[in-house]
Amino acid sequence: MANKVIMPKLGLTMKQGRIVRWYKKENEPVKVGENLFSIETDKLTNDVEAKEDGILRKILRKEGDVVPCLEPVAIIGDADEDISSLLAEIGLPSEKKEEEAVEKSVANQSRDSKVSDRKDVRVKISPVAKKLALEHNIDISQIQGTGPNGRIVLEDVEKYIENKDKIKATPTAAKVAEKLNVDLTQIKSEDRITKEDVYKFYKDKKLYELAQPEEKRIPMSTMRKIIAERMAFSWHTAPVVHFDIRVDTTRMKELREQLKPVANITYTDILVAITSRVLLKFPLLNGTVDGDEIIIRNYVNMGVAVALEEGLLVPVVKYSHMKGLKEISDEIKDLSYRARNNQLTTDEIAGGTFTITNLGMFGVESFTPIINQPESAILGVNAIVDTPVVEDGNIVIKPMMNLSLTADHRIIDGAVAAQFLAKLKEYLENPALLLL
Repeated sequence: MANKVIMPKLGLTMKQGRIVRWYKKENEPVKVGENLFSIETDKLTNDVEAKEDGILRKILRKEGDVVPCLEPVAIIGDADEDISSLLAEIGLPSEKKEEEAVEKSVANQSRDSKVSDRKDVRVKISPVAKKLALEHNIDISQIQGTGPNGRIVLEDVEKYIENKDKIKATPTAAKVAEKLNVDLTQIKSEDRITKEDVYKFYKDKKLYELAQPEEKRIPMSTMRKIIAERMAFSWHTAPVVHFDIRVDTTRMKELREQLKPVANITYTDILVAITSRVLLKFPLLNGTVDGDEIIIRNYVNMGVAVALEEGLLVPVVKYSHMKGLKEISDEIKDLSYRARNNQLTTDEIAGGTFTITNLGMFGVESFTPIINQPESAILGVNAIVDTPVVEDGNIVIKPMMNLSLTADHRIIDGAVAAQFLAKLKEYLENPALLLL
């Protein structure tokens, strides 16, 4: 029995999906568990498996189409089964009517092709105009025709010669142009054309021919479009203020070394664990503006930015303030791995209350991240750099790291943001304080 294949709803927040690829063609056999098509959702790409055996009788939505969840995208049935009722239910013509429409279209195209084949594709020029152009050694492809259907007439050639004769050039420039086969009419100059102008034009022309410059337009992926929309929305929604603070990472490095026999802890792991706890003391930085109200939370869902080829993905460590350092480390590694392999669910990138983005591994020492709406703040982590600092009157080298905070000034005042960074710096420089 024929059945409709629908656009699946892969998470609570998913509303639609874009079909990226069909793994099967129409009239090909399909088996349960085989990949049927691939969809791109809110920053994720997932393969959809067939739920029944049969023949892919009809593909209703083509690659590139954006389809609402639970809408039909294909029909699977037996080879000779009548699917007219299903097509009518969806609002499409039966296969018989469709075949008749295709045959009619092919016939029309064939007739139009015969007419097209009779068209003269040569440059259209009158005999007298062509004779004059040959006498003056003029490339007729450079002349704009003003006659019927763009035909070059005598007046067009005469005008071209007149304009050419008006060109002011030094005798040397004229000789060089003739030697290099350069058309002086193509050189723009407010004064007399010199030999230097000719050489420059010739050099630029040759460079253009060698470079063969070309531009192509590629459509944005769904992920890139969503990122663009959200970044523009964030930029125009929240009046932001930026803060930077330097942190001595000596104790953090010591903590990592001490824990190496037990777990491979990263600086991001430590930052997520400590920042999650500090945020509970500064709820505005963990809040959300909703109309004329502020949503205050007693929990932290920490977003951790992961860089992919197509853009940035932010999987969320749910209730990170309640988790231990190793648990956070294991979860971040798992989420990052699955993010790079298109294995995350929609729910795993939703519900964040604060985001940490780390560019330190690329050597970046300072940047201003954009808030991930509807959150109210984001923390940028920069490279650790050995830096001379004054300690007890002596100059010593310390591993220093800049933290870059972007905050929504609608609800976060400068003093609150500064206090948050000061407390975060205190805990990062003395992780043992969390044991108190």
